[in-house]
Amino acid sequence: MTTPFPCPCGSDKVYPACCGRFHEGRPAPTAAALMRSRYTAFVFGLTRYLSETWHPTTRPPSIDLDPGTQWSGLVIESTEGGNAWDTEGTVQFKATFMSPDGLGVLRERSRFVLEDNRWYYVDGVH
Repeated sequence: MTTPFPCPCGSDKVYPACCGRFHEGRPAPTAAALMRSRYTAFVFGLTRYLSETWHPTTRPPSIDLDPGTQWSGLVIESTEGGNAWDTEGTVQFKATFMSPDGLGVLRERSRFVLEDNRWYYVDGVH
């Protein structure tokens, strides 16, 4: 039996009770939860999950992650909509990472839509 570890998304929950359940197929209940689970998918290199949660109208044909990038932190700065009763939402976040070039910060305002009871990432502005 493995010991549960903290979820990389910064929620203060253990991975199986946080993003792990979404990675196993349970739909994220809010846009912010999907944002956190997608960040964690970047941490673990889960390209299939990233593709499945990307809206088909904006999804790239393939997702190639840089193996030299190590994601090190996520801060949700603000949210608008994106709750269980909404059909759209935005999440502004800051993600820190380490790359061969040094420490980096990605800031994005991401758009999400709810379709067929599932949240999807649409696009984002850096």
